[in-house]
Amino acid sequence: MANPFPLSPRYRVLLAGVFSQILCIGVARFAYTPLLPLMQQQTWLSDAQGGWLAALNYAGYMLGALTAASIHSIRLKDTLYRLTLLLAVLSTAGMALADSFWLWAAMRFVAGFSSSGAMLLASGLILHWLISHGQRGELGIHFAGVGLGMLVAALAVELMLGLALDWQAQWWGFTALAAALLVPAWRWLPRPARPVEGAGGSGQRAAKPPTRTFMRLMLAAYFCAGYGYVISATFIVAIVEREPLLAGAGNWTFALVGLAAAPAVMLWDLIARRIGYLGALIAAMALQVVGIVLPALTSSLAGVLLSAVLYGGTFLGCVSLVLTMAGRLYPQSPARLMGRMTLGYGVAQIVAPALTGMLAEASGHYNTGLWLAGGFVALGALLLIWLRLVDRTAQRLDAEAKATITPS
Repeated sequence: MANPFPLSPRYRVLLAGVFSQILCIGVARFAYTPLLPLMQQQTWLSDAQGGWLAALNYAGYMLGALTAASIHSIRLKDTLYRLTLLLAVLSTAGMALADSFWLWAAMRFVAGFSSSGAMLLASGLILHWLISHGQRGELGIHFAGVGLGMLVAALAVELMLGLALDWQAQWWGFTALAAALLVPAWRWLPRPARPVEGAGGSGQRAAKPPTRTFMRLMLAAYFCAGYGYVISATFIVAIVEREPLLAGAGNWTFALVGLAAAPAVMLWDLIARRIGYLGALIAAMALQVVGIVLPALTSSLAGVLLSAVLYGGTFLGCVSLVLTMAGRLYPQSPARLMGRMTLGYGVAQIVAPALTGMLAEASGHYNTGLWLAGGFVALGALLLIWLRLVDRTAQRLDAEAKATITPS
C-alpha cells in the first residue's frame, strides 16, 4: 500500500500516539479547562458544579485505567483503544447538545474513560509494536502529546473566542477537530497481528517485586501527587480569569502549561540519570509545590506565568517517572504496579476537584484549594524522601537509573 506521507513506520506509529493524546487528552479531557470560565459566564454552571463535573471526568479515567490494567489480550486492548477514540469524539459532541448538568456529567465521565485509551492503552500498543519490530522502546514522543494536547486546546479556545463563538459553538468546533484527529490516531497504529510469544525471553530480566514499605509509601505519595496535579489542570484558567488585572490571560496561561509539559518527559529522564528516579521525582514534586501555590501568593502576570511553567514542566514528569519505575520493577507486566498506583492517583483526582469547587463557591476564590493542593504535594515529597532513605527497592531503582548514564 502506498504511503502518502514520507514518514518511517516507527514515526507513523509514534505520531498515532501523539494524535491520540491530542484527541483524548487535549480535546476530550482538557478542552473543559479553558472552556470552564465561558460556560460559567453563559450558563448556570457554578464553581461547585464545575468541580463535580471534573471529578466525574477523573472517575471515568480511573475506570478506564483499571479496565485497561485488567485486560491481558493485546488484540482486545487494541479494540478497546479504538473504542476510546470514538468515545472521545462522541463525548465532545455530547457537551454541545444541551446545557443539562446530567448530560454534561455523563459526557465528562465518558471523556475521562476515553482518555485512558491514549495514556495507557496506546502506550502499551506502541511499545508492543516497537519491540516486535526490533525498535527501541521509547515513549517520550508519545507522552509529549499530552502537553501538545493542552496547548492545542488553549489555542483553539482563544481562536474561537476571537470569532465570538459561544460555549456551544466552541464544543462543536472541538468536535470537528476531534473527528480530524481520529483519522491518524486510528489509521497510523497498525492492529497487532498476534501476541508476541516469548517477549520476556532470556534477554529480559526477571521481575523483582517491591517491598511492602515501598508500595505503601509510594502509593501514598502518588495519591498526593494526583491531588496536586488535578487542581491546576482543572481550574487554572478560571483562577487566572478571576483576577481583574489578568482577565484574558487564562487561555494563554494554559497554553504555556502545555508548552512546558511537552518536553518534560525527556527532561526528567535525563535528570533521573543523574540523581535517580526517586531523587528526580522528589525534585519534580518540590518544584510543583511552588507552581501550584504561586497564584495564591501573587496576582502578577509574571508570577502566574512562572506558575504555569513550573506546573507544566513537572506534572507529566511525575507520571512518566512512576511509569518508568513500574517498568523496572515488572519489566514483563508493568500494569501490575500501575494498576495499584492508578488507584491512588485516581481517587485523589475524584476527591480534589469536587472539594476545591465547593471551597471556591463558599469563599469566592480558589486560594484555599491551591494551598491544600500544594500541601498534599509537599507531603508526597516528604514521603518519598523517607522512602529513599529506608527502602532497599528505592535505593536499587536509583542505582539503576544512574547506571544508564553510560552509553548502551
